[in-house]
Amino acid sequence: MSNIAVFAAPPRIALVGNPNCGKTALFNALTGARQKVANYPGVTVERKIGEFLSPAGSRVQIIDLPGTYSLRARSPDEEVTRDVVLGRFEHEAPPDVMVCVADATNLRLHLRLVLELKKLGRPIILALNMMDVAEARGCSVDAAALSAALGVPVVPTVAIRRHGVRGLLDQIDRSMAVMAGADGAPAAPSLAPSIAPCGWSEPSAHELRAYHQEVEAILAAALRSAGRPSLATRRIDAALLHPAIGLPFLFLVLFLMFQAVFAWAALPMDMIDTALGWVQATAGAALPDGMLKSLITDGIIAGVGSVVIFLPQILVLFFFILVLESTGYMARAAFLLDRLMGGVGLHGRAFIPLLSSFACAVPGIMAARTIENRADRLATIMIAPLMTCSARLPVYTLLIAAFVPERTVAGGMIGLQGLVMFALYAAGILSALAVAFVLKRTVFKGAREPLLMELPSYRLPGLRDLSLGLLERTRIFLARAGTIIFAIMILLWFLGTFPGAPDGATGPAIDYSFAGMLGHALAPLLAPIGFTWQIAIALVPGMAAREVAVAALGTVYALSETGDALSGSLAGVLAADWSLPTALALLAWFVFAPQCVSTLSVVKRETNSWFWMIVMLVYMTLLAYGAAFVTFQLSSALLGG
Repeated sequence: MSNIAVFAAPPRIALVGNPNCGKTALFNALTGARQKVANYPGVTVERKIGEFLSPAGSRVQIIDLPGTYSLRARSPDEEVTRDVVLGRFEHEAPPDVMVCVADATNLRLHLRLVLELKKLGRPIILALNMMDVAEARGCSVDAAALSAALGVPVVPTVAIRRHGVRGLLDQIDRSMAVMAGADGAPAAPSLAPSIAPCGWSEPSAHELRAYHQEVEAILAAALRSAGRPSLATRRIDAALLHPAIGLPFLFLVLFLMFQAVFAWAALPMDMIDTALGWVQATAGAALPDGMLKSLITDGIIAGVGSVVIFLPQILVLFFFILVLESTGYMARAAFLLDRLMGGVGLHGRAFIPLLSSFACAVPGIMAARTIENRADRLATIMIAPLMTCSARLPVYTLLIAAFVPERTVAGGMIGLQGLVMFALYAAGILSALAVAFVLKRTVFKGAREPLLMELPSYRLPGLRDLSLGLLERTRIFLARAGTIIFAIMILLWFLGTFPGAPDGATGPAIDYSFAGMLGHALAPLLAPIGFTWQIAIALVPGMAAREVAVAALGTVYALSETGDALSGSLAGVLAADWSLPTALALLAWFVFAPQCVSTLSVVKRETNSWFWMIVMLVYMTLLAYGAAFVTFQLSSALLGG
C-alpha cells in the first residue's frame, strides 16, 4: 500500500514549456473540466488553474503557464512565466514542482529551457510529450539515458490519448512522496524543495553557448535516432504556403467561416428559441398581471433571451478559431499575411491578436503581448477592436434579417445574408489596415522587425481539447448573460417603465419614461446620421455589453417575444419603422463603434496608461460617427431614404 504525501495545502505544479509543445493539451488531459481562467494580479495575462486527484489520492493544483522559449522574457506572457517560477509574484508562493513539457520530436529546441529551469534548484519533471508522433517518424529517445544526463525524472507522455498521462501521474505521486518525506526516501537533488530565494540572472552570451553545447552532449547520449521530418507537413506546406495558392486559400477559409456562422447555427438557434418561448409562456401564465410579470417576461426573459439565442453563432466562430490554432494553421496564416501586414507597417505576429479579436477584442488585445516591439504592440492594440467581435453578431444578424432577403447568389452556392456578413467583416479588416498604415507612419514610426516564428507540424485537433475550449467559452458567455446583461436589462426595464405616462397621455408610455427622456435628449445629436431616439437608447447600454443593443431595442419597442422570435418580430418592426439608409448607417456605426467598457479597461491595463485608452475611445467614436454620416447621407441621396 503506497503512502499518500501530506501537505498543509494542495501541492502546486506548474506546467512550463515552449509554445506548440502540447502543454495545454496535457493540462486538459490532467484536469478535464475542473479548471478555471482568471488573470494574474496586476496584469491581464490569463491564469489557467485546475485540479486533479492523483492515483495515490492526493489533490493537486496545476497551473498552465504561458509558453516561453527561455526565462529571458521578451514579452508580457513570458515575463509572467518567469516571475511565477521564480516566485516573484506577491502573495503567491513558487510552484512545488515544475513539469517541463517538451516536444519529443524537437528536443534540441526544448532542452535549453529545461537546463535553465534546472539551474533554479527547484523540483523538475520532464514530460516528453507527443511520443506517438516521434515514434511514427522514427525518432527514438532513451528516456532513462536522458534522465541520467539531465538529473531529473523523465516521463514519456501522449496528452491526446486516454491513458497517455498515467506515467506522469505516477511520477507526480513519487515526487510528492519524496518531498513530503514519505517512505523515508531520501530526497534526490532534483526533487528537493528549495526555499531559498532564487538568484536567477539573465544568462550571458558565454552561458548561452554553454547551454547549446550541453544540449548537444545530452542529445548525443540520449537520442538514439533523430527520425525524419513530417512528410505530410512538408507536402501540405508546399501547397498551402505557395505564393499563388496560400493567400487565396486563407481567404477562402475565412469566407467559409463566416458562411458557417449562419448556416451551422440555424438549428440550435431554433431549439434555444423554442425553449425560451416555453419559459416565457410558462412564466407569463404563472404570474399575475402587474409589474413583476412585466419585469420577468418583458425585461429579463425577453432581454437576456434575445442575447442567449446567439450563443450557437458565437460557438461556431470559436470552433473555427480553435481548429486553426490546434492544427498548426494559425502560425501559417501569420506567415502568409506577413507581407500584407508589412505593407501597412504591422508585424506578422499581429495576425494572431487580430484573428482572436474576431471572437472578442479583450483576448485579442491581450494576445498582442507576444509582439516584442512596444511600438508594434501598441499599433496592434489600437486596431484590434476594429475587428468585428462576436458581440456584434446579434446586431448584424438582426439588421441583416430585417433588410437583406434570405436568398442565394452565384447559382445558389452562396447565401446573400452570409455574403453581407462577410462584407461587414471585410470592412473592419480594411479599416484596421488603413488605421495601422496611418499610425505606423506618424505616431509609431520605426523600422519594421522581421517575423521569426516556429511553424509546428500539422496535427489533427483533439476532440477533447476542442470540447473543453468551447465549454469554457460557453461558461464565459452565459456568465456574462447572467450577470452584466441581466443587470442591464433590469435597469433598462426600470428606466423604460418609470415614471409612468401621465393621465390623458396619447403617446407610448416609454416616451414619458427616463429612457425616453434620454433618447429624445440624444436624438438631435444623432439626427445627422439617421439614428432615431430608440437607437440612441440602445447605444448607451451597448457600451457596457455590445450585444445588449438587440435586447434594448426589443424592450424599447415593447415586444414580448423572446429569442429568435424576438429577433424576427423586431426585424419586421424595424423594416417597417426604419428607412434603409438608417439601417445601413447603424451597420456602419457598429463596424467602427467605440468598444465596450471591458475592452477599454483592458487597453488601459495593457498599456498601463489612460492616454491610449482615451485616444482609442475618441478616434473610434469619430470614425463611427463619420462612417455613419457618410453612409446615411450618401444612401439617402441614392435611395431617397
